[in-house]
Amino acid sequence: MSYVDVLNRLSWEETKASILAKTAGDVESALSRPVGKLSLEDFKALIAPVAQDYLEPLAALSHARTVERFGYTQQMYAPIYLSNVCSNICTYCGFSANNRIPRKILNEAEILQELQAVKALGMDHVLFVTGEANLRVGIPYLSKAFELARQTFSSISMEVQPLDQAGYETLMEAGLSSVLVYQETYNRDSYAKYHLKGMKSNFDYRLETPDRLGRAGMKKIGLGALYGLDDWRTDSFMVATHLRYMEQTYWKTRYSLSFPRIRPHEGDFQPVSVMTDKDLVQLICAYRLLSSEVELSMSTRESPVFRDHVHKLGITSLSAGSKTNPGGYVVDPQSLEQFEISDERSPAEVATMLRAGGYEVVWKDWDSTYDGCACVGV
Repeated sequence: MSYVDVLNRLSWEETKASILAKTAGDVESALSRPVGKLSLEDFKALIAPVAQDYLEPLAALSHARTVERFGYTQQMYAPIYLSNVCSNICTYCGFSANNRIPRKILNEAEILQELQAVKALGMDHVLFVTGEANLRVGIPYLSKAFELARQTFSSISMEVQPLDQAGYETLMEAGLSSVLVYQETYNRDSYAKYHLKGMKSNFDYRLETPDRLGRAGMKKIGLGALYGLDDWRTDSFMVATHLRYMEQTYWKTRYSLSFPRIRPHEGDFQPVSVMTDKDLVQLICAYRLLSSEVELSMSTRESPVFRDHVHKLGITSLSAGSKTNPGGYVVDPQSLEQFEISDERSPAEVATMLRAGGYEVVWKDWDSTYDGCACVGV
């Protein structure tokens, strides 16, 4: 069994209708649940339109649950884009293979330059990102990148093409401890319209990636949807069912969720649905009540004002100083970004904001010795 079997039992349209039918009484019942007792039906109520009248108590409860579990802390990280080469055609992505853009794959010397630049920002946790090109940016290339990063960074995450279980096990030996893999949308019909060519067009293979990661024993797995491809409430419920399944099935693993909203990129794709700031606040708080353990991350896609206020409501991890193009820190700042960022503040500026609000800034995920890969430079 895998999560594919769970999703196959769910009807997209029936789920959407069920969410829209939730009442104020359903929301109040959901808000009254003790920690760990929120059901998936309760979660539907918390993301329903009627729940927007309860944002204040929802936010207060989410903040309290977050502080109870994580304290007044925020983890910081920065992405390093290794490549924008991609074999997929995805209608919403700037890296899509049909976009006529300059392509770049960082070599070892360039990776070291980018790593040094991110380390100089104060970071001790790095996220490697690539386009999906398994032949040119595959396991040997990634293993070398991890080897270089392990010289100075305590923890390494990646967001690349889905791999088989053996591939993940190989990269874990090279120092990988966390993988982010987003389904984009859980609506099969919509997914097929957006993913026209390449391995990413295989809906089931991508959907089973977290299962392969769980079986490999990955320490942390990131889930999520890309908001703007379909109805955000229905996609969010499917993410919730995926999270609940993973937490129960691979219970030794930690989990994180992210909330990417489609932003401008190379191409002319326009979101088919809009998630407002108010909607996003509602969703963040709902996920926190669903799971006190899940880590919630917010990227520099969002504005400084929004991030300054919302991080207190349930967020546990913030990116800062991000560059979303290969070599964006020092090697090739002019190369094409995957998407435009909104919060352009430096990590130091974001850290100052956090400390002013009483938060401790954490620059790594966990110490490298936990992975059995002590940093050479430490």
